[in-house]
Amino acid sequence: MSRMPLVEPEALPPYLKAIHDATPEENWLGRHFARAFAPNEALVQAYQAFYHPWHTGGAGVLEPRLKELIRLRIATLNGCVLCKTVRMAPDVVAEDEAAVGVDDADNAGFTPRERAAIHFAEKMAVDHHNIGDADVAAMRRHFSDAEFLELSMMAGQYIGFGRVLAMLQLEVASCPI
Repeated sequence: MSRMPLVEPEALPPYLKAIHDATPEENWLGRHFARAFAPNEALVQAYQAFYHPWHTGGAGVLEPRLKELIRLRIATLNGCVLCKTVRMAPDVVAEDEAAVGVDDADNAGFTPRERAAIHFAEKMAVDHHNIGDADVAAMRRHFSDAEFLELSMMAGQYIGFGRVLAMLQLEVASCPI
């Protein structure tokens, strides 16, 4: 159950109503995201205005494939079912890579650069206080300074937004029995 009141769909502001109505009915989190954020439509618009160009819209110096790989790995670590099932870049990340490859990067067919990014994103998500000089130096062997900074910022926002969604309890909890 959501920790925020869920505004009835017919009362949603236009931007969020469009998101709600475009989301399949079985996607509880996606539809309820729009309803929970109704009190602050401008926040969602501003966030998406940042997110979409930087993630899949060609902004930045990193390739969309790399951003999508780390987004998907962080989705698993955050336990965000919606983030894990959404395919933001299906033309550059195959379904098997998205579904399981990112969660076993060393045994998937990723490049050394992609594996380094996935592992760094993992460490940011689960052990960021122990990222040391050696970790950063290892990343800088694969990435320019501009790329490393972008990767770090993108990973940080994926971690943060996924945790906001989890904290708001916008996903359906189900009994495994």
